[in-house]
Amino acid sequence: MNATASQSYAPARVNPALTAALAITAIAAATLAGAWFFQLVLDIRPCPLCLEQRYAYYLAIPLGALLAFAAARDTPRSVLLAGLAILAAAALGNAWLGAYHAGVEWKFWQGPTDCSGPVVNLGSAGNLLERLETTKVIRCDEVQWRFLGLSLAGYNVLISLLMAAIAGWGIFRLQRR
Repeated sequence: MNATASQSYAPARVNPALTAALAITAIAAATLAGAWFFQLVLDIRPCPLCLEQRYAYYLAIPLGALLAFAAARDTPRSVLLAGLAILAAAALGNAWLGAYHAGVEWKFWQGPTDCSGPVVNLGSAGNLLERLETTKVIRCDEVQWRFLGLSLAGYNVLISLLMAAIAGWGIFRLQRR
């Protein structure tokens, strides 16, 4: 009787793939919601590099949710490891892109010419003034918002590294299981 009582109160084993996938999905969704809040409510418009940094989150939300569903259904370990590896790679790639963007903002290196270089093609002179008045170029090398010395690109680096670390934790724990 004592053995069954202690078993019923024993904590359930944590499913690392499920935990990691849910955490990454939640972080990615919160990050995108924050980006849209800055854009739509605070009118802080994203530059082309900012928009590119969102791609990893657009991948992480559905893949993380699918991976969490798969982990809850006892999917083979190899599939879960592959999914977590993809999430880790996407997060690390996004951290690199965010660091590149932050470096452009700090003028450590030149950014892409489409958002940090001179405007070279204005088209024909006929409606030049109209186009200049209606075109708003969001530059990648100008910081629109900072908090504690970091721009949104800097925070993207930290968030992406956190997501990669969570995916790495899930991989490590899943392999030890």
